[in-house]
Amino acid sequence: QVDRYLHQLRLSDDVLLDVMTRFQAEMVKGLGRDTNPTATVKMLPSFVRSLPDGSEKGDFLAVDLGGSQFRAHQVKVFDDGKQSSQLESKFYPTPKEVTQGNGAELFDYIADCLSDFMETKNLKHKKLPLGFTFSFPCKQTKLEEGVLLAWTKHFRVRGVQDTDVVSSLRKALQKHKASSDIDVDVLALVNDTVGTMMTCGYDDQRCEVGLIIGTGTNACYMEEMRHISLVEGDEGRMCINTEWGAFGDDGALDDLRTDFDRELDLGSLNPGKQLFEKMISSLYLGELVRLILLKMTKEGLLFNGKVSTALLTKDKIEMKHVSAMEKYKEGLSNTKEILTELNLFPTEEDCVAVQHVCTIVSFRSANLCAAALAAILTRLRENKKLLRMRTTVGIDGGLYKTHPKYAKRLHKVVRRLVPTCDVRFVLSESGSGRGAAVVTAVAHRLAAQRRRLDAVLAPFLLPHGILQEVKDKMRAELEYGLRRDTQAKATVKMLPTYVCGTPDGTEKGKFLALDLGGTNFRVLLVKIKSGRRRSVQMYNKIFAIPLEIMQGTGEELFDHIVQCIADFLDYMGIKGARLPLGFTFSFPCRQASIDKGTLVGWTKGFKATDCEGEDVVDMLREAIRRRNEFDLDIVAVVNDTVGTMMTCGYEDPNCEIGLIAGTGSNVCYMEDMKNIEIVEGNEGKMCINTEWGAFGDNGCIDHIRTKYDREVDEGSLNPGKQRYEKMTSGMYLGEIVRQILIDLTKQGLLFRGHISESLRKRGIFETKFLSQIESDRLALLQVRRILQQLGLDSTCDDSIIVKEVCGVVSRRAARLCGAGLAAIVEKKRENRGVEHLQITVGVDGTLYKLHPHFSRVLQETVKELAPQCDVTFMLSEDGSGKGAALITAVAKRLHNVGQK
Repeated sequence: QVDRYLHQLRLSDDVLLDVMTRFQAEMVKGLGRDTNPTATVKMLPSFVRSLPDGSEKGDFLAVDLGGSQFRAHQVKVFDDGKQSSQLESKFYPTPKEVTQGNGAELFDYIADCLSDFMETKNLKHKKLPLGFTFSFPCKQTKLEEGVLLAWTKHFRVRGVQDTDVVSSLRKALQKHKASSDIDVDVLALVNDTVGTMMTCGYDDQRCEVGLIIGTGTNACYMEEMRHISLVEGDEGRMCINTEWGAFGDDGALDDLRTDFDRELDLGSLNPGKQLFEKMISSLYLGELVRLILLKMTKEGLLFNGKVSTALLTKDKIEMKHVSAMEKYKEGLSNTKEILTELNLFPTEEDCVAVQHVCTIVSFRSANLCAAALAAILTRLRENKKLLRMRTTVGIDGGLYKTHPKYAKRLHKVVRRLVPTCDVRFVLSESGSGRGAAVVTAVAHRLAAQRRRLDAVLAPFLLPHGILQEVKDKMRAELEYGLRRDTQAKATVKMLPTYVCGTPDGTEKGKFLALDLGGTNFRVLLVKIKSGRRRSVQMYNKIFAIPLEIMQGTGEELFDHIVQCIADFLDYMGIKGARLPLGFTFSFPCRQASIDKGTLVGWTKGFKATDCEGEDVVDMLREAIRRRNEFDLDIVAVVNDTVGTMMTCGYEDPNCEIGLIAGTGSNVCYMEDMKNIEIVEGNEGKMCINTEWGAFGDNGCIDHIRTKYDREVDEGSLNPGKQRYEKMTSGMYLGEIVRQILIDLTKQGLLFRGHISESLRKRGIFETKFLSQIESDRLALLQVRRILQQLGLDSTCDDSIIVKEVCGVVSRRAARLCGAGLAAIVEKKRENRGVEHLQITVGVDGTLYKLHPHFSRVLQETVKELAPQCDVTFMLSEDGSGKGAALITAVAKRLHNVGQK
């Protein structure tokens, strides 16, 4: 009979799955900036961004307002490896004149209670951080600031809504500070639900959901920042306080609400509000049971149709009665006793029926709660892109703790609705007090960590003044390299390339190009057509250079190169032709003519013996002679930077600068012959290969080098050499990042203080990982996966720090590179004697092309430091291959002109 009467309160799994889908839609609505104003589930950001990691320690205070009593707590957190804490509390009543009075009285009362607590605990004269648990919906803009949206439960304090409750508490505490020596620092405003999650998270690091089922009901969980459009930034996660009690306030649950729910709502303090909470929380379940029993009695189904005063009295049946009546193990004795106390004289059938009503009402509460929780768990799993997820839910609240069956029912239904989630439920101990202290402890730890992290990264943040100084010093070094009397001692060698012209469009013919500059070696056949159908066609083959050849003898290296050329000529079927050849040799060379290049010194990991001080063209010719299979006309030895400039110059005659920002870093530019003292003649221009990677080898930029730069330099193949290159080029940035990560781990700021074996390996952190990690499109989950591939087991917080370190190192590289380039463009402007210069820079290199921010930061820096120069950046297509062929073609053209 009761089942028939209350069939609307019984919800099937299909209905619950539907509720789950509806709640998921409400969550999305609440997270969106445009849809949030009309959302009922407000999804309030809590500004709690991090869960406890076990390193928190110290003394903290917490005050807790929201329940039937006000509580003050002292929490000692121990960094003993066991994540233990000690809680001492004192409870104070919350009289009606406080909960229904005005704001000033409420906050003065809180300050009085805290002062009393600190006196009893002998904590006066100590400055302690405090967490404020405020269990009402607040809109937070930071962790220690929150504007009250609306009072709930039995609170109706005037003048507090729409104001910052932390400011009000601070004012009240300030008044006390003068009179009673209490000095506290309010660090965090915490919702009791968040406090519950943090308390359980202190013991179980998988805990990322908090749930309250008591006089009120609410849930919070850790959401990806990229989904929270109400808060700036998309790095990491933040705890979202759902305020799910208002779910259905827009009518979304009307089809599930019964006449009893409507009657209960009309008689409440806030009709039409918190409708989901009114179907779930213990504050309302007793009243719902009373309304059902009243109607059943009026219809003659109970108590012989006799309606007692108790049944007519609002809130006469409380949740404690419902819980007691559901203790089936005790038979009907509890039910009979409670009903008799209420002047209802039940028969045994009445007791069975009432017990059944209580069960149906509390079971519906558990079902609805499970459906909304299942929606949150599903969202968490989807955020993590997992097929199956293990997680922990921290729970607090009288209904969950004291009801004999509630917890079991809730667990069972959740597991049925989300079979892909392995959920552990953990009961929170004093979540609202200890949790506020834990949030405060985490905030305290993060603030201390932030200060230490800032101290580590500060030397990488180069202000305008320092960059201006770098630009000026680079300019001075360029001049030293050009002058005859200072060139020998100059660090920036300013090597003449004997390339005296850029393409004019008349170049044509077949050319070979060799490209040696990294771990791969290329051979190319380039066909250039002139005239109206001007074009460049290229065919190439890539060959690897094994480490033992890179670091063997010079003879072995050049024999390997000639072997590769022979393979290519066979492959193309052109072994018999004596083609003009351009040799891109991307290492510092001193040239006496366009086809003579003496190696100044190896860079980029090469160490072949008997090469430095030798002419590389002669070494190539000798290796060809030794093989005795083919002959080639070696016209030009070319630096890749010059090739880059020439390739872009073919498309844009205004291109007179070439920049490489890749494995290495270098610049060339067309200099007026009259300024090049080390070469005879004053007419025309010649391309100068600056070899600026060695800038600073004389100590002129030591003041901006960090200890990490020194460690990278000392561990390199050429200590003390190429110092600027080691701060700006792709070959070294990953290693700088690795050194910083090791230091941060030693300081306990990363990877839980554990330096993994992989992090100890030099070269493990390749620069390509910087580009991947810094990609704006990459979620932190993917950053964590990249770190896992490197054997680094990172938390979400670790990933944020690693991303920040990568950003700081690559930004410094781009800004330093920009400062150097600004010196070059300013020199070009002065050479031309113009107020305003328009010029194009041809650029190549993986760092410039593939890094998500390097090119933008570089361009911004040049604009900032050379405001009178309008610089266009043009990406080079294959400067070292096509460029070498173009230089060879230009050299042939100029040679033919000379002969004529």
